[in-house]
Amino acid sequence: MQQANPSGSYFFTKIGQWQYLLELIVASQVLALVLVLAEARSWQAVEGFRVLQYMLFINWVILCFSAIVDYFQAFFAKFSQKTALILGFILLQLIVLLTTCAINLLQYWAGSNAVFSETVLLHGAGLHMSYGILLGAFCLRYLYMREQWMNQQYSELNARIQAMQARIHPHFLFNSLNSVVSLIASDADKAENMLISLSRLFRASFQELKLVSLDEEIDLCQQYLSIEKMRLGDRLTVEWNIQATPLELQQVTIPLLTLQPLLENSIFHGVERILQPSVISVLVEILQNQVSIVITNPYSRDTINPKKGNGIAIENVQQRLKAHYGQAVKFQVYGGTSLYTTLVSYPYQVK
Repeated sequence: MQQANPSGSYFFTKIGQWQYLLELIVASQVLALVLVLAEARSWQAVEGFRVLQYMLFINWVILCFSAIVDYFQAFFAKFSQKTALILGFILLQLIVLLTTCAINLLQYWAGSNAVFSETVLLHGAGLHMSYGILLGAFCLRYLYMREQWMNQQYSELNARIQAMQARIHPHFLFNSLNSVVSLIASDADKAENMLISLSRLFRASFQELKLVSLDEEIDLCQQYLSIEKMRLGDRLTVEWNIQATPLELQQVTIPLLTLQPLLENSIFHGVERILQPSVISVLVEILQNQVSIVITNPYSRDTINPKKGNGIAIENVQQRLKAHYGQAVKFQVYGGTSLYTTLVSYPYQVK
């Protein structure tokens, strides 16, 4: 799994998301009211127009800061957390200074009788810069706390995934090795191919669970399915329907070992419980900056209650997707008369 870098500027790469931006704007309205109240010294003396001025000024600064940081997020991500904080603070002060100068110029051109000078251009800059220091401390502290919370979520999730892997790997390994042993005498080539696929799958599972290309994840799933195909024989058929170009599959990312647990779920609760030939269908579609994956498998209603370990695996898939792609992730399951469908949808990201 991709970890948030404790020494990096992870929080700068997240500011452009609507959820975080909305939280900053709402909090900035409270800050504007506090500043107006401090200036007026009582609620009776507060003027609505003055409140509007403060809100517009602070919101403008927040939006400019967010847009610039979002556009240059790759630049900010190169620096340590301390350096990124300093650069972000300087950027915020520059926005405040330039905004103040722009407002003074507009007021001068609107009909001021004063002679244009440096004093006119920088009128109120000192006061606004002091507000900028307060706003910078407020915004960057918020982003820092948000990052610390995300780091904690990543750490807890990673610990759960490692615990899950420790439980699942021996079970899958023993079943696969038993199948290899049974094939050695009857079909040595099949046994060799099964060991090669098993080796590739376990090599990937012991890696850091980072983002990989969708093409790599599909290839890994096919290695897993080849093992299960040798074990289950004609009882298992997998139909792939990939609605994407090879280039798109190489560019789009997905957390490593995301699809494999879903396919394992389909086999465990579908194919293994039905003593007849079964078909698992996998649809992969990339359309309008959205990746959609639909997995369908046969099942009978007496197998709907999931095994505890498998349920943990599916829950971790959901949490890992949300950790990488936020609330835009859709993860839904549907149980029909004889078909079980799993739908995963998340925003398109380029590797």
